[in-house]
Amino acid sequence: MNLFNPRLKRLVKEHEKLLARKNRPLEPGNGIYEKFAHPVLTAEHTPLFWRYDLDRESNPGLLERMGINGTFNPGAIIYNGNICLMVRVEGADRKSFFAVAESKNGIDGFRFWPQPVVLPQTDAPDTNVYDMRLTRHEDGWIYGIFCTERKDTCAPLGDTSSADAQGGIARTKDLLAWERLPDLKTPSPQQRNVVLHPEFVDGKYAFYTRPQDGFISTGSGGGIAWGLCDSMEQAVITEETLIDQKVYHTVKEVKNGQGPAPIKTPKGWIHVAHGVRNTAAGLRYVIYVFMTDPKRPWIPTYTPGGHFIFPEGEERTGDVSNVVFTNGLVQKDNGEVLIYYASSDTRCHVARTSVDRLIDYCTHTPPDPLTSAACVNQRLALIDKNLRLGPKAGAMVKRALTPG
Repeated sequence: MNLFNPRLKRLVKEHEKLLARKNRPLEPGNGIYEKFAHPVLTAEHTPLFWRYDLDRESNPGLLERMGINGTFNPGAIIYNGNICLMVRVEGADRKSFFAVAESKNGIDGFRFWPQPVVLPQTDAPDTNVYDMRLTRHEDGWIYGIFCTERKDTCAPLGDTSSADAQGGIARTKDLLAWERLPDLKTPSPQQRNVVLHPEFVDGKYAFYTRPQDGFISTGSGGGIAWGLCDSMEQAVITEETLIDQKVYHTVKEVKNGQGPAPIKTPKGWIHVAHGVRNTAAGLRYVIYVFMTDPKRPWIPTYTPGGHFIFPEGEERTGDVSNVVFTNGLVQKDNGEVLIYYASSDTRCHVARTSVDRLIDYCTHTPPDPLTSAACVNQRLALIDKNLRLGPKAGAMVKRALTPG
């Protein structure tokens, strides 16, 4: 029996149905942002001809030849009026590569460009690459800063999992042709979550880094750091200054890192970052936000307490569970902000907000007071304020607070 034609027809039909699926906001939400009913990208969104040998002679049963494990941790940029995501695509072989997916509205309708990104190699070839941040710099280039991973040559004999992670650098004008530059050099043994600031600072290129001692553990490092360098062709940071440290018993007690490049607003630079804490079930990744000085982006001015986005529902399950992570956002001319985040190293989502809402969130959300007693006092102050509202509003609040 010839299975090829009917199977191909069904695969194409289901794939097109998925790509054409409309997304709707989940209501009522928290007012800070809107999440959406469906992920914007999954492994099933990747083109069929990336996964299947479509030659009837060599694959008469139309078996999948090269599986895709996940599509996650995308960088983001507005290019030619559309939203382009630089997606981390992970094959079934655990190797990640970059590919561009494009949408007109940034909410649904994402389609991958026909071919993955061809990333030039340095003298020390990458074993794995992932989590590219895209920055349109004022020097005229679009830079992709990503993690390049290689085997740790200093690992003990028989240790086949230890790795060396560094900040890889590439640049482009069109997201198609890429020029590879030497990896970023810093005083830290390893680097992850490196992000390029979009503007020159004192005539220099500015980076957000995450100094760490080992591949997984930050050790004596950790926190979001700030460093300057003279050139991107030979990017060397001689001094890293921590600007947002990891803190005991907070959402960033184990480690934290800058997400995408920050947004410039009249009130300051808005930073979207990830924080990690320990739980009985393992590490939990959430997304948080803070603001820095408009003229000194290394000086925090507002630090809202707690998480901004956390894993919920289907977001909690996947290849690495209980994780949300972001390294991409876009800011539209109308002030709308689309934050792209991944859940559990498996799929991509979008949260929609605005510059005004982010400023409101940053400037009016109280900071973490670091103790339970102080947190209770913060909440009591909010409750007392609500109870002191006008008679109508006060009565409504009191009814809501009355047990039963």
